[in-house]
Amino acid sequence: MDLIVILGGGESGVGAALLAKANGFEVFLSDKNLLNEKYKTELIEHEINFEEGSHSEDKILSAIEVIKSPGIPEKVEIIKKIKEKNIPVISEIEFAFRFTNAKIIGVTGSNGKTTTSLLIYHILKKSGFNVGLAGNIGESFAKQVMLQKFDWYVLEISSFQLDDCYKFNPHIAIITNVTPDHLDRYEYKFENYIDSKFRIIQNQTEKDYFIFFEDNEPLSSEINKRNIKANKIPVSLKNNNASGFAWEFEIISNYKNQKIEIDLDLLPIKGPHNALNTLFAILTSQIVGLNESQIVNSLKDFKGPPHRLEKVGVVNEITFINDSKATNVDSVFYALNSFKSAIILIIGGVDKGNDYSQIEELVKKKVKAVICLGKENDKLISFFENKVRIIRETQDINEAVMWGVELGSVGDVVLLSPACASFDLFKNYEDRGNQFKSAVNQAAILNR
Repeated sequence: MDLIVILGGGESGVGAALLAKANGFEVFLSDKNLLNEKYKTELIEHEINFEEGSHSEDKILSAIEVIKSPGIPEKVEIIKKIKEKNIPVISEIEFAFRFTNAKIIGVTGSNGKTTTSLLIYHILKKSGFNVGLAGNIGESFAKQVMLQKFDWYVLEISSFQLDDCYKFNPHIAIITNVTPDHLDRYEYKFENYIDSKFRIIQNQTEKDYFIFFEDNEPLSSEINKRNIKANKIPVSLKNNNASGFAWEFEIISNYKNQKIEIDLDLLPIKGPHNALNTLFAILTSQIVGLNESQIVNSLKDFKGPPHRLEKVGVVNEITFINDSKATNVDSVFYALNSFKSAIILIIGGVDKGNDYSQIEELVKKKVKAVICLGKENDKLISFFENKVRIIRETQDINEAVMWGVELGSVGDVVLLSPACASFDLFKNYEDRGNQFKSAVNQAAILNR
């Protein structure tokens, strides 16, 4: 029996293992780290062979195909050996795509892909579509393909997942934007990262659709270089002739002469970036055949995802905002643009090759103090020291929140928008955001 090896025993890896076993393959899952008990139980229940804490090279190198977790870099030794033996390496997204006839809506981009995916899923589900949500969010795509019979899938897809996609083809592909991110995984070459994002449209035909933010220079420049077969649907903050246009007071979507206009004040999520995310979702909904009333009614009760410009509390009339998901500079740019009040910015973590010049003018204009939260703050301090009056640094999120209370005035915003990964002090961005919420709640109790 043909052996398929799964590298990585998280959500995507275990989902791929279950789907492979259900389709008659011999399956072996290998994880260099210890597995979560939940996933171990699933593997045992489905009689799937696995190992944890090490890689059995002979077994792995006997596979006909390897499904790799997106978290495993190409440079690790076992991947190099697999490639040397010319064993195909694919992602869970690529593998699951083989086993479904459902239509796919694929969403990628440096920022906004989670909110956009959730918006699309919410509108379609509320409008009666038989739709699943997967990819970089929720249960794995592979597991849902095995267990469910959805007609549509909304997939949030990271560049790491796209790197190992070859035949995967979404009917509707969305690139929200492309800004320097994860450059440590792309030899610190922005072009490599851009190429990764554009893999989402590599198999699209004239029957498919490509929605994109045309104001994003790297994205528009790349589009001009490529022979794109899909129907191109631009979204803009500048061009009122684009299919989707957002300006100071409203958003306008115009697809095949079906025009939808919505006041910005009526949107359930705030900020210019969320106006764009909403336009991506509206245009997608129009393409799949929904009318204005279905779309607008569905939008009314949408709740944004946690850790993305999430209001978590008010202390001494100072508002605290959790934007822990902002792990790159572009996200911070949009966050700073979302508030008219003076801002105390909590920033820092594991720098991924960030260029902070993008937010320099906004910081000068809007930020009254910067609190650096991380183990290595020298780069941040060096950049911001002549641009704001107050800079402090800490490795304690409770202290950062206390300083926010101390430095803030009535009406100010304390914004956790780190621009960096979280792994120096926290398990992940969710852990960082949850600890921030706890610290704000504690501060509220102390300041009653």
